[in-house]
Amino acid sequence: MTHRLLAPLGLLAAWLCYFAASDVIAAELPTLDQRFADENVDEVPNFQRHVIPLMSRLGCNGRSCHGSFQGRGGFQLSLFGYDFQADHDAMMKGENPRINLADIDDSLVISKPTDEFTHEGGERYKLGSWEHRVFKNWIAAGAKFDKDEVAKLERLEVTPAEVLFGAEPQKVQLKAVAVWADGTREDVTPLCRYTTNDGEIAPVDGDGVISSGDKGDTHVIVAYDKAVISVPVLRPMTNLTGDNYPQVAAATKIDELVVSKLRKLGVTPSPVASDEEFLRRVNLDIAGTLPTPDEVRAFVADKDPQKRQAKINELLETPAYVAKWTTLLCDITGNNDEQLNNVSPVRLGPSQEWYDWIYRRVEQNMPYDELATGIIMARSREPGDSYREYCEEMSDLYRKNESYATRDTLTHYWARLNFRTPEDRAIGFAYAFMGIRIQCAQCHKHPFDVWSKQDFDDFKTFFTQARFTRQPRRTDASYEEYQALVKELDVQGKNGGEMRRDIAKKLTQGKTVPFPEVELLPTAAVFRQPQQRGKRNRDMPKPEMMANILGEEEVDLSKVEDIREPLMKWLGSESNPYFAKAIVNRVWSVYFNVGIVDPVDDLSLGNPPSNGPLLDYLAAGFVKSGYDMKWLHREIAGSDTYQRTWKPNDTNRMDYRNFSRAIPRRLPAEVAYDIVNQATANDKTLENYAATLEDRAMSIPGTSPQGKARNAQYALQVFGRSTRDSNCECDRSMEASLLQTVYLQNDADVLKRLTDNGGWVAELNNQINGNQDVDKQLERRVEQGRELIKEGQAKIARMQKNGTKQEAIEQAKKKLAAARSRLEVLERQLHRQKLPAAEKSTPTDIASLVDEAYLRTLSRLPDAEEKSIAERHFQKAANPVDGIRDLMWALVNTKEFIVNH
Repeated sequence: MTHRLLAPLGLLAAWLCYFAASDVIAAELPTLDQRFADENVDEVPNFQRHVIPLMSRLGCNGRSCHGSFQGRGGFQLSLFGYDFQADHDAMMKGENPRINLADIDDSLVISKPTDEFTHEGGERYKLGSWEHRVFKNWIAAGAKFDKDEVAKLERLEVTPAEVLFGAEPQKVQLKAVAVWADGTREDVTPLCRYTTNDGEIAPVDGDGVISSGDKGDTHVIVAYDKAVISVPVLRPMTNLTGDNYPQVAAATKIDELVVSKLRKLGVTPSPVASDEEFLRRVNLDIAGTLPTPDEVRAFVADKDPQKRQAKINELLETPAYVAKWTTLLCDITGNNDEQLNNVSPVRLGPSQEWYDWIYRRVEQNMPYDELATGIIMARSREPGDSYREYCEEMSDLYRKNESYATRDTLTHYWARLNFRTPEDRAIGFAYAFMGIRIQCAQCHKHPFDVWSKQDFDDFKTFFTQARFTRQPRRTDASYEEYQALVKELDVQGKNGGEMRRDIAKKLTQGKTVPFPEVELLPTAAVFRQPQQRGKRNRDMPKPEMMANILGEEEVDLSKVEDIREPLMKWLGSESNPYFAKAIVNRVWSVYFNVGIVDPVDDLSLGNPPSNGPLLDYLAAGFVKSGYDMKWLHREIAGSDTYQRTWKPNDTNRMDYRNFSRAIPRRLPAEVAYDIVNQATANDKTLENYAATLEDRAMSIPGTSPQGKARNAQYALQVFGRSTRDSNCECDRSMEASLLQTVYLQNDADVLKRLTDNGGWVAELNNQINGNQDVDKQLERRVEQGRELIKEGQAKIARMQKNGTKQEAIEQAKKKLAAARSRLEVLERQLHRQKLPAAEKSTPTDIASLVDEAYLRTLSRLPDAEEKSIAERHFQKAANPVDGIRDLMWALVNTKEFIVNH
């Protein structure tokens, strides 16, 4: 033990009797306020265990006091007091030390905070109080601190672990016991810092007493030393708790865990949604696509009890699903055109290659840990490959028009301009793959978690070895190969821009050109000398270099070739507290509008999950499934929890985070733009919308749309598409705005889709008013489609005969399959056009047109009142085409259309 007990004999005897009462209690020291209640106490407090925590409790080292960056009154402490040596030096050294060993009460740590008039922060404790005696006894014993005796806190035990209030006002006292590595147990309740995540529901005072406030649930956070513990606090919304709670079916484990918490809150879930509501929601969530009118009719008519699970499985096989979730992963990983300037002389651009690389793996349903490994462990050439061999391989890739997606790793992730420093890489990586905000620990101990500045410094070390470079280092043997390539291409001596253009031109001419690469510096180059922490030592390898991965696992970096390898091993281990939970939580938030932890990139101890067992179950199941993303989608979307209606009942009207009902939510920008196009598209486009990605905003790769996609740029900006600047969830906006309303009501792009020749309204005009050219146009397109299929079949045969790579053959087969699908649609349209008018299935009467408009936009039929209003408008319209155009405009501008519910 690092402190001494020198209590008077009587008090010591009392303690011994107290300890003897129970074996459990015997090892637990009473609270400091009890032990220092007697003015004659002789115990010497411990600087780490008592003095610094007491200063934290009093607010001395908080942000607004001496813990701020500039300190206060010429006195600066580490924020929340986790740099013990620095804090001790600040008290003992300098021109005006805060400790006066000769005159204890004249010490500023006593005289200032006990005088409310001279101390800017007011009176923090009173002379003669137990706090006063703690500081006084510590100073009287020499105000000592030995950095070699810093103890390790094993855990902080807080009881009760959960607080469940009743209907009447109540108060609950928390108890916190520190358990140290040396076996010491001490009640540190009066030394902890207590904060609440919602002061209206659970106000907590400085002594750890929680009062029952408003109805609902939140957490109280208890902090001591490096420990941060969250205590759930619940006050039921109704009296429907315990035996009063109604019987609620729980078909899946998700439902069981959600209902378990709702039972404590007295909240009953809404019923399962109708088929129409479910079908629209699941289509938008999984594939970012509306169901077609025919799909709605068929799904409602289907009596198969397994039809919802079948629909989920069907959507998971569509290209639209792949595109939507590829876009999410591009958001998370930071696929930003502006940050990828001059990555390589490619034909499509690096953002398209990034998108294609992820798309291919989502399409294959590659396990998420493998996909992440391909990003995190990316390097351009395998060990043993020369620089020239790498350049020949890359040049050959583009000469043969093969996809970058065939490469094993995504090197572009390491090439971003905002991802060059170890600090930026550590922060971006933590956002993307761990769902945590670690940047606070760059300067001080993280306020809501256990990470210290030392932890951050160690963590960023894992991002110092890999680097993106446009050419080999001059000290590397590959530099001569680079120079030889430049000489062969005759581009030496030209400025940077001219040289890059010439190299790109030479590549199209079939030449081998130099490529930028992600390389690993020699291990010695990233080792740091103790006195030069954070600086490279390129000359002398350090025989031993230890670094902690966020304080959890110590690694000797001198014994690994790629120092990202132990990081990836730690990240992918089943016991990792972040990796699986981070992606599970993000996916859940897409389906429910809010994460189990919210915000989704803040999985800190101070921001606990709203339903911890639920997050634990999904994360464990995801790992057990082999990181199968489709398992995760099926598990979530197949639950009653997901399928519940948005319509509230009397108990859950104010529930936004416990998943008792669906929450109407804004659509992602790409989906909002796409469904406007889909709803107004002609029948041919509509029928095949989920199977093709042509002109879809969801398939725009980077942040700067090119070509025809530029038409979508303004709309995507208005609806808050992710800027992908920082890997933070805040890069995407899901907030409603006036500009979104103005866009839907008045933008020329939207109005054009209601009038142009390629839309549904124009198609109806042709069908209603007659168009003799329609049959000929369809016949011509059908014939062109048949010729295209013949050419595709011949091309595949040639490729197989010539030994073309299987990857290219598969791509050609996919294009052929898409062409066949388009031809089938055209042939059905031609067949329908040739039918007598009475036999055509295309609606032309007003009632059918109204039904079709509602099904196209809201995925349901209108009710009697809606149908009556629409039909009255048609009677006033100049003709049916004007009536349907007006109706479509009105429906596109409803909240029901532009939100998912």
